[in-house]
Amino acid sequence: MKAFLILEDGHVFTGTSIGSTRDVISEIVFNTSMTGYLEVMTDPSYAGQAVCMTYPLIGNYGICYDDQESRKPWVDGFIVRELSRIPSNFRSVDTIQHFLSKHDIPGIAGIDTRALTKILREKGTMNGMITVNENYDLDTIIPQLKAYTTGKVVEKVTCREKEVLKGNGPKVALLDLGAKRNIARSLNERGCQVTIYPALTPAEEILKDAPDGIMLSNGPGDPKECTSIIGEIKKLYDSEVPIFAICLGHQLMALATGGDTHKMKYGHRGGNHPVKDLTTGRVYISSQNHGYVVDAEDLEAKNIAKPAFINVNDGTNEGMAYEGKNIFTVQFHPEACPGPQDSSYLFDRFMDMMGGNK
Repeated sequence: MKAFLILEDGHVFTGTSIGSTRDVISEIVFNTSMTGYLEVMTDPSYAGQAVCMTYPLIGNYGICYDDQESRKPWVDGFIVRELSRIPSNFRSVDTIQHFLSKHDIPGIAGIDTRALTKILREKGTMNGMITVNENYDLDTIIPQLKAYTTGKVVEKVTCREKEVLKGNGPKVALLDLGAKRNIARSLNERGCQVTIYPALTPAEEILKDAPDGIMLSNGPGDPKECTSIIGEIKKLYDSEVPIFAICLGHQLMALATGGDTHKMKYGHRGGNHPVKDLTTGRVYISSQNHGYVVDAEDLEAKNIAKPAFINVNDGTNEGMAYEGKNIFTVQFHPEACPGPQDSSYLFDRFMDMMGGNK
């Protein structure tokens, strides 16, 4: 069955429908990873977005549910050049096309993903529609595309109730803003008892449980939409509890302390982004998924925090160390395995901070 990807600038790509046949309007973004498509689809940070995979062959190793980063896929749509319909992998238990259909997610295969990526790089991230309706009307659709926003997606992806992962080590409070499973797993594997809290949990409730450390997770959307959460994070900042924040958590900590964020032209999404540790001068290969970035200059000028990491490609901020506080934040994903474990030492740094605090 034919499918169409319509961009808000009027570009139309024609391909083949994979997954659900319902229409979907979403923000169109691209990811440069060669592998990890299941982790991408199940990463809550992609809520409100349809993902184009730039690597031309997707699906060749199938679906292994043990590799999911959350309980379900969160992408609005999935866009590939060539879909491998018959996977070859001893761990595979499903195919992409069945996985998408089961979760009612539209997809499109067989389009020129390189041309689509070049458009997004030149013009910036834009909204689009995936449809199987051959009688689409651009005059009707394009105003709808331009009006679309992702909105408050953190509330959509966060857990509904508190959960505890038992451990014999430090007690860590993980604020689930759209957390990938591997964050809690990375802490739990180091012996931590991890208590996962819904995103709208008041700071007082978290602090009442007397955690040894607080983790602010990744998550989707515009950080400035999280107004009530920012206020609670300011209260966590004012406490003396060590804090480690990743991705959206990094952005929200900056906003909570008087900093600012802005939307990037097309963001960083992939498993091959080099970041430089400004303390050691070492460069690490990182996994990233974000469309917003922290303006580090404001926080540095006010002596609130200093830049700790930068992106080697474009010089944007990738992490902050907060002055006079046991708080550090990073924009990238140290729980992912791009290097494969280049930056997992940051969890060990967090462990040291909690040990010093006790």
